[in-house]
Amino acid sequence: MFDEELTTIAQQVVKEFGEAGFTIATAESCTGGLIGGCITSVSGSSSVFNCGFITYSNEAKSEVLDVQSELIEEYGAVSPQVASEMAIGAIKHSGSNAAVAVTGIAGPGGGTETKPVGLVYIAVATSDEEGAFVEDFNFTDMNRDEVRRETIKEALEMLLGYGLDDPEGLQA
Repeated sequence: MFDEELTTIAQQVVKEFGEAGFTIATAESCTGGLIGGCITSVSGSSSVFNCGFITYSNEAKSEVLDVQSELIEEYGAVSPQVASEMAIGAIKHSGSNAAVAVTGIAGPGGGTETKPVGLVYIAVATSDEEGAFVEDFNFTDMNRDEVRRETIKEALEMLLGYGLDDPEGLQA
């Protein structure tokens, strides 16, 4: 179901989180559960994957992950502030060691001049740190499936880089 590159990265996530004894949660909007699906496509993922929250609507982000509706109103659902709160909410509601959250505009519609199609925010939070690390990505000139695929890839790589107590950043 997932291509070889994504499967390889997901296998690495399962292996490294398993060796660390850590669990993972996902909070997904624009990917609609595909990150969790990619992780759970790996044999042995049940030892690390705790749960996934698919919070596509603004109401779900607020009700399920405790994202403040004022943040959504002020910055929009596709913003670093909301991505961060989604990851923190996933930690809070899952009890996992690490969480990755994604919110973005996969297209083909929905983009604006300030928030174009392909803009995605990915956040990683851990249970032993306050706040979350957030990165923005601009997957321009891609169709919906390509934006979502690249989002999965970057989210898994960020989990490896920031979800295992690597404060210096992504591993090479």
